[in-house]
Amino acid sequence: QVQLVESGGGLVQAGGSLRLSCAASGRTFSGYAMGWFRQAPGKEREFVSAITWSGGSPYYADSVKGRFTISRDNAKNTVYLQMNSLKPEDTAVYYCAAHIGGGYYYIGSYAYWGQGTQVTVSS
Repeated sequence: QVQLVESGGGLVQAGGSLRLSCAASGRTFSGYAMGWFRQAPGKEREFVSAITWSGGSPYYADSVKGRFTISRDNAKNTVYLQMNSLKPEDTAVYYCAAHIGGGYYYIGSYAYWGQGTQVTVSS
């Protein structure tokens, strides 16, 4: 199993940047592709980005493509989400999760969710 803890959220002005981290415990972290999702108030949790176990072939939602960058450091058991050019519509709780099979964009393909970290972007 994998235990996940997100950090790095906060309040930022539109156009600003944040870097989220997701620290994993468990010996099998490097074997999992990892994903980031977000959930805004009153909305369903949605896919943001995913990265394979090797760190290649990142996947992005169209809404964040070109602004967000996912990366991972298997030696540190950590996956990151660099968020640039933030917009008010990026405001949400951001979650990381381990991919256990299936399509990368599909929430049902993930397990071992973290508790989330709040990102608030002011206009």
